Formats: sequence, structure tokens, C-alpha cells
Amino acid sequence: MCYAIPGRVVKVSGSTATVDYFGEKKTARTDLVAVAEGEYVYAQGGYVIQKVAAPAAEAILATWKETFFHLQDTDVRLSRLALKDRKGNQQLLRILDRALERRPLSVEELLFLLDLPDGQETELLFRTANFLRRKYLGNSCCVHGIIEISNVCSRACAYCGISVHNRGLRRYRMSRQEILEAVREAVVGHGFKALVLQSGENDAVVEDVASVITQARKKMPVLFFVSLGEIGTQALRELYRAGARGLLLRFETSSPALYAALHPGCAVERRIEEIRAAAEIGYLILTGGLIGLPGQAGTEIVADILTARDLKAEMFSFGPFLPHPETPLAGAQPPAESLALKTLAVSRLVDTHAKILVTTGLETLSCSARRAGLLAGANSVMLNATPEEYRRLYTIYPNRAHDEEPLSRQIEETIFLLQSLGRAPTDLGV
Repeated sequence: MCYAIPGRVVKVSGSTATVDYFGEKKTARTDLVAVAEGEYVYAQGGYVIQKVAAPAAEAILATWKETFFHLQDTDVRLSRLALKDRKGNQQLLRILDRALERRPLSVEELLFLLDLPDGQETELLFRTANFLRRKYLGNSCCVHGIIEISNVCSRACAYCGISVHNRGLRRYRMSRQEILEAVREAVVGHGFKALVLQSGENDAVVEDVASVITQARKKMPVLFFVSLGEIGTQALRELYRAGARGLLLRFETSSPALYAALHPGCAVERRIEEIRAAAEIGYLILTGGLIGLPGQAGTEIVADILTARDLKAEMFSFGPFLPHPETPLAGAQPPAESLALKTLAVSRLVDTHAKILVTTGLETLSCSARRAGLLAGANSVMLNATPEEYRRLYTIYPNRAHDEEPLSRQIEETIFLLQSLGRAPTDLGV
């Protein structure tokens, strides 16, 4: 099964196409693939990535049509805000009313939401976030793949298992051919339409990634995101020319003091400047931070959410702090699952139109976290398409979810979950 459905181009204006999906109009850029009115296309991340012959597209749409509307009905039912939800904490209700009206919430109001105790009030926050997700983004859920091409990293981050602190880790760097084969397996073998190529921070991989993207784009319909750490504007431009269109680069924390303490010799200002530079080049931005860092205050989590919004992120990526045992912060405790879920929900209230990712880190905290996250305002998941021989070596934190699962099983479980929630595993453009 592929993770997009074809749509019909009904209008082309400059470098933007308007695409019809069962009567729902979306726009997509045509930078990567030129199109004409009447043609059928696949789109990912707001980009047309492939034209589809009319007979094939119409056959797919005929198969999808009944399912598409059935899923929508299920999603509407699960995201409904019932009248009984109006009872309870009046301060909470006032804040949620403002969010439902898309009125900006103050830092104090956002902090109030993050500090809600577990129970009915938190559930109301989650339901409100899920309602907003449905209202503004519908039932589409981005299903992207990620290929971790190297665990070689020059950074000394105080919590990360592929940092220089983990001297006992066997390092690897996939060859260009291995990366290309992994891409082919994900795209041709499993139908992925969007892939993240990720690595520890080392300059040596940039040329490899540029070469792979150039070759893959000639043969396969896929939207590439890169996640290689801070590589500089020149490298970002090189990768963009090769065909990359998305950047996954978390700022981790927007607090300069906290960032400096956890990332020796580095500054968050520089990292955020690189994210801004990538946006200027034209990249879709995927960014966010860590939840529950040692010494992190609730106001700093709020600041991180607002920073992601101000960076105009296409996708928010907030995951829990999970220290690796071979790092200086080995003894620190991860946050409660509820804090991570509240962060996703508050992110949805802050930005009704952003995609919000359920991270693998959150799934590592709890086997039910993916479902809980999707019901708390999130609408994106990422599956690990790294070859199994390397996957266990990309040990950024211990006991990572899905490390032992074949990609086919991950896909099976994801489709089952999404269908149970009324979500369509698609990316319908913007």
C-alpha cells in the first residue's frame, strides 16, 4: 500500500497546482514535476512528486473512495467535542474556548495547560486538540520513512547515545549503494512517498546524500528530507540543488543557557539561524525540542513550542528526554508520558495548521503512546526503514521502539491503528 492517494490537477498557476481529492481542493508546488490541468498526480509535503496515468489513478481512486469517506466518518466521531465536555474547571474552559476561536493564548495560559493534573481536565485538553486537528487538517496522517545512514557523530551532547561519549559503540556509515538500495526498498518495495535521510553530525556524509538524492529522484517518486545536524548553508544549498526539499533539525531547547550546558561548545542561536537559513533556501522545516530535560522549566517548554511556531515549521517534532546510559546524563529521569502528550496538545492549540509528529521517543515511553498522541492533536508518524543490520547501532537512546520490528510489520501495525482512528495514511498537499 502506498502512503498517498492520487489527485486530479484542476488548475495550474505559475509553480502551484490545485489538486482535487474527492471534492477536497489542495495545493502543491510543481518545482520537482511539471504538470498540466487534467493530469493525475501524487503529492507529498505540498510538492507534486509523480504523475500517474489516468487509468491507474482512476482505478486506485475507485478502490479508495468508499474507504476514504468511511474513515472520515470514524474520525469525525472520535474527534467530536460533546456537550458534557463543557462541565468542570471554568478557567480551563475559558482557555479552551479561546483556542477554539483561534485567539492567541498567553504564556501563562499555555503553562496552565501544561501543568494540568492527569485526569478529566487533561483528557478535555486532548479532545480539544484532536478536534482542532480534525477541523483544520482533516483526517490525513503523514506516514514518512526514515533511513539512518550513519551513527558517526562529532558532537558531545550530554544525553545522546551516538555522541562521542559512547566510546564502545560500533560506528557505521552506509555506502552510497547501500543507501540507494534502502531507498529503493522503501519506495518501490513498500510504497513510501517521503523519506528522511538521517545521520550523526559529520561532514563526510553530505556528498553521499546529495549523490543518492540525485540518483533516486531520476528513478523514484519520493520527497526527500535531510537530517544531518548543523552542516552549514553551503551544504544545505548543495542538497537542495540535488532535490532535497525538507530539513529535520531540532533546536532541542530554545534556552541558550540550557542548550549550552547540554551541548558543550555549541550555541542554540547558531542552530536556529541555520534553520532560518534553510527556510530561506526553500526547505520545509521539521523542528522542535526535547521534553523533560534536567533543569527545564515549564515556561521553557512553552517557549520551545512558540519557537517552533515562529520558525513556521511544517512539522513539529517534540519528543521526551531519554538519556543513554553511556553519557554524562545516564542517571537522569525521563519525563512522564502525560507531559509529552500535553506538549503535543498545546502545540496543536498554538498552531492549528502544522503537522505534529508522534516521535519514536514517545513510543519508547509507552507502547500505547502512538495512539494517545494521535488522539491528542498529532497527525504524523515516522517508520524506521533503516536496514536491520544497522538499525540497532543507531542507539540515540536505549530500548528504542520498533528497533526489532521488520518494516513490513511496522507498516501493518500503523495501517491498522490509523484505520481504527479514521485516519487516512496520506499527505494531500497543503
